[in-house]
Amino acid sequence: MKFAILAAGEGSRLAQEGVQLPKPLVKVNDEAMIDRLIRIFEQNDAEEIVIITNNLTPLTQNHLRELQTKNQKVKLVVKTTPSSMHSFYELRPLIGSGKFCLTTVDTIFREAEFMQYIDAFKAFEGDGMMAVTDYIDDEKPLYISTDQDLNITGFHDSLQDFDKCKDEKSVCKYISGGIYCLNEKAFTTLDSCISKGMSRMRNFQRQLVFDGLHLKAYPFSKILDVDHASDIQKAEAFLKE
Repeated sequence: MKFAILAAGEGSRLAQEGVQLPKPLVKVNDEAMIDRLIRIFEQNDAEEIVIITNNLTPLTQNHLRELQTKNQKVKLVVKTTPSSMHSFYELRPLIGSGKFCLTTVDTIFREAEFMQYIDAFKAFEGDGMMAVTDYIDDEKPLYISTDQDLNITGFHDSLQDFDKCKDEKSVCKYISGGIYCLNEKAFTTLDSCISKGMSRMRNFQRQLVFDGLHLKAYPFSKILDVDHASDIQKAEAFLKE
């Protein structure tokens, strides 16, 4: 199975708060976030690890090109894109066919839980399995509604949005963890989103449900994003728990 990392964002909030390194190279417990993901993916038998970064951060580019000389599994795309969904689209040719796992570069999770998640997805016969958590510490979380069997019924920008469209079979207790396991059927939806001028991963995920793909939620105890300088300390403390 292939793994993919979205690392093309600017990390502007971290920079504004005095963090000098680009987000992928920010260290959590003395390990750059992108290096941590690559290590974990290799431990989960990654066939290849495809990464996109932007044209604006030569430090990240140089770091990843140096990694490529030591690790033939790492494949790199350098391109500035207007959204995370467009970054995903740029990785599509490298991902190819079959099942894959896509993550944002700043997602922090427990490694044991991630391994169980990947094993569950490999055995799953549906179209996708999204990592979710009921731990909410995000400025703009993406809420995920599910039925009693954790089949995903919708993606919502707020609980109020869920209340407007909820049905009796759905509950909304989780948010997205920024980790997406999908099969190649997702590319048909991705192509459609791009052709319609859509952007943002959350709109792509909504379209997956609209297109009838079978998506399952996989709960993690906690998943953190590193968007602010204070999140670095939170992530370090979480991983040491």
